[in-house]
Amino acid sequence: MSDKTPLTLVWGVKQSFRGYVDAMGGVTEAAGGATRTADGAFAFPPASDSDLARDASGALSGTGRFQGEVRFDAHGGMLKVFLADPAVEIGPDGAALTVADSPARDRRIAIASLDLSAAAADADGALSLPAKLTIDGYFLLGDHYPPGTLVDPVLLAPAPGSAA
Repeated sequence: MSDKTPLTLVWGVKQSFRGYVDAMGGVTEAAGGATRTADGAFAFPPASDSDLARDASGALSGTGRFQGEVRFDAHGGMLKVFLADPAVEIGPDGAALTVADSPARDRRIAIASLDLSAAAADADGALSLPAKLTIDGYFLLGDHYPPGTLVDPVLLAPAPGSAA
């Protein structure tokens, strides 16, 4: 991925959480540009105001903004999780995956901290970032996983039709 390549964010939230919703007869929906991948994760296309860049040494800077929303609903509405318009925010104190946590999109939370030191690039130019649940992520996922729990890694991949 070059510093100018538009990126798609691919994230599965947490495979065991998706499996639980499915096992309970729940519904998982992707909308607003987000789509499901073959392995059940979600792909979010880049937003036009994204300024995430990767320098020649591979270091990330800026904020990667993405479009779309995902809803999980189970137990007759007792379990409801909404996340939208994810962003990868790189700051002086580290990196975080943030989301809007309601359809009004009036509040953003850091759902996961990202480990930039353990980032791994593949031959196709995709960058995988290990992710751990934050306290806000704990509450968003219904208190099922304690803060610090590994969730699915965040994958930043060249957007379809872009050159890596």
